[in-house]
Amino acid sequence: MKTKLLTALCALTLLSSITPAAAQDEKMLDSLADVALVRPGCMVATVGGTALFIVALPFAAMSKSVKKTAHALVVTPAKAAFNRPVGDFTSLEN
Repeated sequence: MKTKLLTALCALTLLSSITPAAAQDEKMLDSLADVALVRPGCMVATVGGTALFIVALPFAAMSKSVKKTAHALVVTPAKAAFNRPVGDFTSLEN
């Protein structure tokens, strides 16, 4: 009885560790979409945000919100483009 239980537990462990092929395809598509579409879009947003930050800088300086403005327009898109793992979209949801 003990041998059968141990064999069943080993079989369940092996079967649960196998990643389904559909999950692999989904990860591959996520990575492809990230590299082909999302990252270039984040880079464009970083450049556009920098331009908007330069235009908004006098107003941000008057309201003493330069750091908040810089973070929103430049830092956040730059982090999304350069600091997150490929295929990971969870940091974009914040």
